[in-house]
Amino acid sequence: KSIRPQNGNCWVVGKLDMSVDSSSLDAGVHSGFSSNGATRIEYFSQGSGPAIFLLPSLGRSAGDFAELSELLSAKGFRVFRPQPRGIGASVGPMEGVTIQDLAADVASVIEAEQLSPVIVAGHAFGNFVTRMLATLRPELVRGIALIAGSVGKIPGKASPFDPEIWESIRKSGDLDCSDEERLVHLQRAFFAPGNDPSVWLTGWHTKAKAMQIAAQTLTPADLYFAGGTAPILDIQAEDDTVAPRKYAHILRAELGDRVTAVVVPNAGHALLPEQPVAVCSALAAWSAQLG
Repeated sequence: KSIRPQNGNCWVVGKLDMSVDSSSLDAGVHSGFSSNGATRIEYFSQGSGPAIFLLPSLGRSAGDFAELSELLSAKGFRVFRPQPRGIGASVGPMEGVTIQDLAADVASVIEAEQLSPVIVAGHAFGNFVTRMLATLRPELVRGIALIAGSVGKIPGKASPFDPEIWESIRKSGDLDCSDEERLVHLQRAFFAPGNDPSVWLTGWHTKAKAMQIAAQTLTPADLYFAGGTAPILDIQAEDDTVAPRKYAHILRAELGDRVTAVVVPNAGHALLPEQPVAVCSALAAWSAQLG
């Protein structure tokens, strides 16, 4: 709806999201496959124009980007949604996987489509994969956007995540817990006060989530922290408890003017189902500045 500058940042406002899966693709959404060694990656695309790739959060699928993809394609982008291995028709090794391997999965889609350089936007956990891709394959990346992304490391702290919040992240997608218990954890970890967490009761993929957590453990944050040399859009959620704004300055302090920060009000770590219009507006405006 609107974007207004405040102290060098942009504040944006939006609405709610619904997700889709590969069995019910809307008209105009196409599917394809790419290969990365023993891994086969399913991906979806729609629209025409400059290419932007969207990478989902921990244990979540490409379906989380359904509404954002529609909004971006309406603004003149060709939007790609690679499905993480272990979700949908994407298959590959699930043991001993690193963030480097997951970045290579995305690179295989870019290469299969003969597209480069492209914009890559990663939501939450996907921001680590995004930064690793820009580090390892800079020739494929025009710019990267971090959507409610943790910085990955905090000086003086062993982990960038609060232990209580990390427990809520784990239990939010634990299907052995009751819906009532999971709603408490979803609200605490992912949604701003007053926003409905029930939209994320579904859409969790436990095997993929376990693989991604292990990959994060196996991969030092220093390897991807800088995100290569590409321009960076840091889309922060005002009420994020996983990547709280008290640490939001770290990325710009370390990387300088490469980082453009945008703050989205009335949103938590989930962000996409809370404010898709805001995320679209920020991505479109920043991408236009890249030329």
